[in-house]
Amino acid sequence: MEMLAATLQAPHELELCEKTKPHAGPGEVVLKVEANTLCGTDYRLFTGAKTAGVRYGVVPGHEFAGRIVDIGEGVDAIQPGLTLGQQATASIVVSCGRCQNCLHDREHLCSHLELFGYAIDGGLQEYLVVPRRAVMRGNLITTNQELSPKALCLAEPISCCLNALDHFQVKPGDVVAVLGAGPIGLLHAQLALACGARRVYVSNRSEGRRAVADRLGAVGVAPEELNPQVKAATAGAGADVVVVCIGASELAQSALELAAIGGRVNFFAGFPKGSSAVMEPNLIHYKELQVTGGSNARRRDVKRAIALLESGAINVAEIVTHEFPLSRVAEAYEAMNQRVGVKIAVIPD
Repeated sequence: MEMLAATLQAPHELELCEKTKPHAGPGEVVLKVEANTLCGTDYRLFTGAKTAGVRYGVVPGHEFAGRIVDIGEGVDAIQPGLTLGQQATASIVVSCGRCQNCLHDREHLCSHLELFGYAIDGGLQEYLVVPRRAVMRGNLITTNQELSPKALCLAEPISCCLNALDHFQVKPGDVVAVLGAGPIGLLHAQLALACGARRVYVSNRSEGRRAVADRLGAVGVAPEELNPQVKAATAGAGADVVVVCIGASELAQSALELAAIGGRVNFFAGFPKGSSAVMEPNLIHYKELQVTGGSNARRRDVKRAIALLESGAINVAEIVTHEFPLSRVAEAYEAMNQRVGVKIAVIPD
């Protein structure tokens, strides 16, 4: 039996093709994909702006939701209790478990990692194989209660936000500034509010995106108004937390200027390879700023993300706003490039 899949053959070459529907081999699990949401990284893979860890010919898609339809021999000894029909996703970082990063609780930065949608076939297909090495590492993660497929897709980006949040730790009463109102910025805003932030500002040039931030309980502001509004709300002190969710080098200095004394600045967004930024290090020195990054997520972060989604703490409808069938995946990529809506889901036909 055949199934539909999208494969990335080379930069700008995303091809729809028929592939043989997989069966679970020893130690493997097959998911019937119910949805896959797209993110900016998917588009960078498509254009060739991001190539590290990419195997051309791969099925892209790392934010996926599905159901278990086939369980291979020996899986029960590895991960007991899996049943057909269970809703599941995967922690996309398949780590080695042996390198120094893995041994020091940084599996998400594994020296030998493989990623779903990069080297391992991802969610832009009708059926997905979770390979034995991923099952062995505990990457297959099931839900505790039913979620919409679009909601479960958000477990991946939320898990990455939670990993970063562990570094800058929003505290009750904090004033938080989020630079960028893309899906990640809007998720960070929701998480900051859930942590008890007194006020969360989200800056973006798009009036529509600022309106989404407002509906989520944050304050959407134009970039040129962010600093004055934050300073007015804090008696001139600045933001307790600044999260940079746009990979624009000029925001590095802005983030340091915006932060209060003792503030926390997180560079969440990835920047173009080889890019550099001009910033004033004395701002870090004299304000005693804590500056951190945030990349990928651990398996436990995915479980935390699912628990948040199950609690209803995340407004999914304001994030996943558009959908396309898998047969029109090229249109979905172009819509993402044109910034249609906030986040796009691709649904198998």
